[in-house]
Amino acid sequence: MPELPEVETIKRDLESIIVGKKIKDVEVKRAKIIKELSVENFIKRVQNQEIKGISRRGKMLILKFSNQYLVVHLRMTGQIIYGDKQQESKVAFRLSDGKYLNFLDRRVMGEIRLINNWQELPFIQKMGPEPLEKEFSLEKFQEILRGKKAQIKPLLMDQSFIAGIGNLYAAEILFRAKVSPLCPADSLNSAEVREIYLAIKEVLREGIKYRGSSVNTYRDAYGKKGNFAQRLHVYNRAGQPCFKCGTLIKKIDLGGRGTYFCPTCQK
Repeated sequence: MPELPEVETIKRDLESIIVGKKIKDVEVKRAKIIKELSVENFIKRVQNQEIKGISRRGKMLILKFSNQYLVVHLRMTGQIIYGDKQQESKVAFRLSDGKYLNFLDRRVMGEIRLINNWQELPFIQKMGPEPLEKEFSLEKFQEILRGKKAQIKPLLMDQSFIAGIGNLYAAEILFRAKVSPLCPADSLNSAEVREIYLAIKEVLREGIKYRGSSVNTYRDAYGKKGNFAQRLHVYNRAGQPCFKCGTLIKKIDLGGRGTYFCPTCQK
């Protein structure tokens, strides 16, 4: 699933190429992707809307129109690619420059909503803080962590705890912080909490710098792979030696997700 760095990369790409352009027409091949409205009403309301701006909340991409918002959730295999119309597009937005904004989704789990106020969406209201915003300080992290008894890896992936972190980045954050994914949150000492906090900032920023992780279907807005997958230390490396100590990376099931870690570096 595209996580914060991937969606932020797409957002930054689209800001430079589609803001100020209009959506002239829409073709919807898979109606289940469109939520809240019928396909006919969705198309009617989107046509001739000018894209005023683009933002991100957690893993959600938000396109601003004059008085409406298009909220896109890529889910597991969704892609947003600008350029020529693609045959595999599940939803294709024809823009005023003659190009298309293609929504592709191999597993058809993604969602697109046209609403008046995206902040009123229930799942948005439940989201935790944005980890790269200035307001997300060490003190804020300590505050939201206080009293939590869950294991730290599933907790980092909980969108009501912190927005935007998923399986891949949670694994890399905990490796960077030298903390076991099995560690209960309420057992962490102050030094470990600080290391996790710093690793959250560092790993997510690196993920954006290297334009996301293409370990599966993720592509940027130009259809290109990200480069962060080449920098992964534990994720998807089960049975391979740790780059730091040589111990074989271990994979376990934790909270219903495959979890990768180094048994030696992460205590």
